[in-house]
Amino acid sequence: MSPNSHNNNKRSPDAASAVEEADKEVARSAARHRHHPVVKTLGTASEIADQIPLSIVCAAMIGTGAITHRPYMTQVGLKMMTAHVLANSVKRIIKNNFRRTRPKVMIEEQTYECEAGESEGGHDTSFPSGHTAGAVAVATVMARDLPQTAVPALAIAAMIAGIQVPRGKHYPIDVAAGAVLGLAAACAVHAFWPKGQNNKRTQQNISDHWPDKNSSDVMGTAA
Repeated sequence: MSPNSHNNNKRSPDAASAVEEADKEVARSAARHRHHPVVKTLGTASEIADQIPLSIVCAAMIGTGAITHRPYMTQVGLKMMTAHVLANSVKRIIKNNFRRTRPKVMIEEQTYECEAGESEGGHDTSFPSGHTAGAVAVATVMARDLPQTAVPALAIAAMIAGIQVPRGKHYPIDVAAGAVLGLAAACAVHAFWPKGQNNKRTQQNISDHWPDKNSSDVMGTAA
């Protein structure tokens, strides 16, 4: 082995440790605000991305499409549910086999571990962020298949992801990993579940029920 190879191998663990320490420090600093009313309020709101609430959101989309006879909306709801389930299934496998102490526990109990191994409870399942994975998966599906919902859907997903660090639930790397996982799940669903041939017509039917930029012009003319 050459001296350069030996030095590179030696630096790799040091670099990884430096990144981990920086990740912990950012989380520790942000979590100081976990008791702030705004952080607590947004944290509570972000629970909509937990497994059951997010499943209800997807089911509501499916049900609304069925009741209003808009099959495209039903299809989008099914895609949202599939992406959500896929992202959270992979997340669960990772959490069950990788232990990382949550920031809040690290701060309050002065203990920390980050290693492969079977998790023992919610206190050591920080990696990756499941709320972020689910929110990003669902929002990405909505943004692609219902473009008129892209801005609010992605904004809500960003809020859900961003608040996880200040509330002491996750480290920045956990959130980034969750976002990548959610995006990958949505892309997988889109790859194996392409839009139907009549999607433009059916999507337009849905768009007709959403406010557009001409709404104010129409209202102004009517007035």
